[in-house]
Amino acid sequence: MKIGSLQKVSLIDYPGKISATVFAQGCNFACPYCHNPELVDPGSYGNCLPDEEVLSYLEKRKGKLEAVTITGGEPSLQPDLLSFAKDVKALGYLIKLDTNGSRPETLYQLLSEKLLDYIAMDIKAPLSKYKAVTRAPVSSGTIRKSIEMIMSSGIGYEFRTTVVASLLNVADLLTIGRLIKNAPLYVMQRYVPSKPLDKNFLHETTLSTEEFAAARKALAGKIGAVAIR
Repeated sequence: MKIGSLQKVSLIDYPGKISATVFAQGCNFACPYCHNPELVDPGSYGNCLPDEEVLSYLEKRKGKLEAVTITGGEPSLQPDLLSFAKDVKALGYLIKLDTNGSRPETLYQLLSEKLLDYIAMDIKAPLSKYKAVTRAPVSSGTIRKSIEMIMSSGIGYEFRTTVVASLLNVADLLTIGRLIKNAPLYVMQRYVPSKPLDKNFLHETTLSTEEFAAARKALAGKIGAVAIR
């Protein structure tokens, strides 16, 4: 695994669990608002942590940590993800995967081998806007396949969207809501400029409180819960 960094303790990355968070290096999307450019832009990559170092830490923390979140970047690009997940699972940890849904074949492998306990998939935009928002040649069919696979997986999951006002509006959020109808949780994330991949997005804003409230109201009854963060 190309592990860019390790957050040794997190109370927020795995719902209801104390976890460690592993950040995989590399991504096949170039979302301009991405707040982890050091994991996406090859020119910003740092040194990787050896798998053995991370697994050794997890071994020592058994009984204190409950789960491991594997995020990125995009973890499903890692050829060693499956074997790494097996090693983590062998230590007795729950595993949460954060993914952009661009590699359903990898998702299928992980689910088939019962290596995942929770999935959070970022839905970047309505399918018709995907290429424009991600700045990548992604297939809408691929994204739809991942969504369907996650929704039929039988494990805990959530979908989430980071909302930049210049890229997405309330109607876009409602379109996404229809795509994930009956999902247990949809998280609409306010965009907060910090260190975006595209420096021009330092000046971008998110939707208003009223617009988020309108989207949540419109989705009520169609999705189990809609959260705004």
